[in-house]
Amino acid sequence: MQPLVSILHHAIHRSIGHHAVHAAHRAPCIACIACSPCSPYCTMCCSVTLPLLVLLSAGISAALLPRHVSSLIPILQSLEADDVVNVPSLIRSLGGCGTPICHTVLGDPPPIPTPIPELWVPLSHLLHPTTAAHGTVLAPDGSTVALAPLFAGIEVGLKRAMGRPSPTDSPIDGPYNDLDPLYAVTITEALGTSFLMAHVNGTTPLGPDGCWDDVDNPQNFTFMGPPSPIPDAVINGAMDGVLLGTRLAQDPIPLSILFRTYYGVDNGIARGSPHSSRRRQDFGSLVAMERLEEEVGGVLRVLRGLPHTRGLLEGLGEEEEADIAHRAAQEFMELYVGCPAIIPRCMWGARPYRGTPKALSPPLGSIYIHHTFVPSAPCRSFSTCARDMRSMQLFHQDTRGWDDIGYSFVVGSDGYLYQGRGWRWVGAHTRGHNTQGYGVGYVGNFSAILPDPDAISLVRDALIPCAVRAGWLHHNYTLHGHRQMGNTSCPGDALFQEIQSWHGFK
Repeated sequence: MQPLVSILHHAIHRSIGHHAVHAAHRAPCIACIACSPCSPYCTMCCSVTLPLLVLLSAGISAALLPRHVSSLIPILQSLEADDVVNVPSLIRSLGGCGTPICHTVLGDPPPIPTPIPELWVPLSHLLHPTTAAHGTVLAPDGSTVALAPLFAGIEVGLKRAMGRPSPTDSPIDGPYNDLDPLYAVTITEALGTSFLMAHVNGTTPLGPDGCWDDVDNPQNFTFMGPPSPIPDAVINGAMDGVLLGTRLAQDPIPLSILFRTYYGVDNGIARGSPHSSRRRQDFGSLVAMERLEEEVGGVLRVLRGLPHTRGLLEGLGEEEEADIAHRAAQEFMELYVGCPAIIPRCMWGARPYRGTPKALSPPLGSIYIHHTFVPSAPCRSFSTCARDMRSMQLFHQDTRGWDDIGYSFVVGSDGYLYQGRGWRWVGAHTRGHNTQGYGVGYVGNFSAILPDPDAISLVRDALIPCAVRAGWLHHNYTLHGHRQMGNTSCPGDALFQEIQSWHGFK
């Protein structure tokens, strides 16, 4: 079995060249003895924070292991090499999915031996839901993923690859054996119980997102508001669990390879954004709203029949139950499939706003399309797009003297939008029209070429319709290129020609 110190070697090696360190925390170069995997890069190795080097050289606990997908992969590789344990069921034992439906569908997890094997310690640390990171990890695309629903879906997929459970071979007896276990253990039990609680108590059923303290060495995750039973990280993990469980049922490959490919770790794919950045589109292609509503309704009926949960639905009629299932499926699909993911300011490293922001009065009547021109190259990864956002904010604040980055939203070619001033605050994107509409800027120079088709669709087919449904944008909005509102070539000839075919262009 790969020792814990070797796992920590890998985690530190991953951060070389990325983790900024204050000079006061730099270790003497002799500490590079402890990081032999990067010994050819002694100078960079010694730039890793001293506490992490001390942890590594002492071979102590996994307390400072970065909460990142890249930390998980070498652990999976070692477990797969030993071939002594069922990884998804082990993860349930260590703090993964322990809900009534998980127990009903997947059975009891295996007992944990005493003492716990050395390699299981960092895995347990990453999974444990009572820590500040809430059992989540940061993915290379900048999204946060809860591990419990992710591995529950993977466990169902691997069981299906071996012949069970399938949608028509559910382990649940009675009239509810048409329940699909894959959806039940990932998303539909969570949706059903959260919207049931909202129905009874008036609580918020979905969201919010959150932010890590350090994207290079993530340790603490903080929600951006009061958490619902299904924050965005759980939703990301659930969607990934469905997608990867479906994949494994058809082609059961090692999880370490699957994770490298899906999350784009170590350049797991040659070009473009990782598959995880398309989770919303891929989930929407796999699951229709009507199917999701049926599955949520099926879960609620199963919960009514289980001894420990039947009290939750006591006094709830069939009509109310059906209404909860419909609302859960509709709101989830509208918010997390019909709307694009937006990287919040705290994740791309925004400086504070200077002064006092001025509030908009939505719904607004217009969308103004821009290109950044500089940076001139499209950004195709979270790290590059985040760097470009910081660079543009620096220029807008320090050179132009604005209070903040000018755009309302910025479009990367990594599958994500980035929050600028957002939906609520007046921007500085279109002189004379900033209070009347939102400014959306594509990273790159699009005078002669177009953004990637996915980046075009992200605004045209996702952001704008979502803004109309949410009440940020008027239903009869107008869409303009920046050049129509002032003396500029923005958004470039190629992009301006493209947006003339979009709905609302005037």
